[in-house]
Amino acid sequence: MDRLTEMEAFATVVDQGGFTDAARKLGISKSAVSKHVSSLEARLGARLLNRTTRRVSPTEIGLAYYDRARRVLNDAGEADALVTSMQSAPTGLLRISVATDFGVSLLSPILGDFLAEYPDITVNMVLNNRYVELISEGFDMAVRIGDLEDSSLRARKLTETSKRMIASPGYFQKHGRPMKIDDLNEHKLLHYSNQANGNVWKIPSPSGEKRQVRTAGWLTVNDGQSLLNAAISGLGIAYLPSFLYADALKKGEVVEAIPNLPVDTLGIYAVYPPGRFTQPKVRAFIDFLARRYADQGPDGW
Repeated sequence: MDRLTEMEAFATVVDQGGFTDAARKLGISKSAVSKHVSSLEARLGARLLNRTTRRVSPTEIGLAYYDRARRVLNDAGEADALVTSMQSAPTGLLRISVATDFGVSLLSPILGDFLAEYPDITVNMVLNNRYVELISEGFDMAVRIGDLEDSSLRARKLTETSKRMIASPGYFQKHGRPMKIDDLNEHKLLHYSNQANGNVWKIPSPSGEKRQVRTAGWLTVNDGQSLLNAAISGLGIAYLPSFLYADALKKGEVVEAIPNLPVDTLGIYAVYPPGRFTQPKVRAFIDFLARRYADQGPDGW
């Protein structure tokens, strides 16, 4: 007889407390259940169940075998579900958390292509600049930039972005150009207001170590595009990711503040809850992003 069938019959008898209820649960006859269990005991050479006219209960050996058998059966069920899931078409509501700058600049323009490719998926994209607890807040996945915090979440690297200090040529003509990190203390800096560490820049130094620059910002905004606009207008120096400043740099609207410094490169990741297998809608979106960003970054935005 099939070993899994024997295991399932035995485990169901234990779960249901008897052969009659187990037969009803499995949709087979009581005699068939009894035959499967007897065959299992004969093959193992051990009595797994204590049988009386009133009740059925596992022996000590049977209880130990039940724990392992139930694990095997659960794994087999998950394996079947995995195959079914991987073959099914992605459907349903996909709820995504994305940093505002990245979502506006790089996700919003391509969402139409994704929805055209997967018409049975609907997307709810939430733009914010705070750390979101995916599971407790009901998100299927998030796109995050920079070092990932230690967590149980799974992650897939999509691409990279570089981070540089930039300002307009007019600003440098008026205020002079910083030659080293310490010179930034004499300049007007443009800051993000949503940084947990306040108005602090962590800048790679020529030695490879990261220096902290803490100065009061002349302008503080919670939006990267607004900081870029301020930099283009000559209001000061901004420290921004390449997906925001790349186009302005190509056009000559901004230039790098201290070109001889090492470039800070940040990973861009899709993160999603752990599990034995990934939901088709999540897997489809992550694969879509990986294809779209394959030839971009860290500077080719």
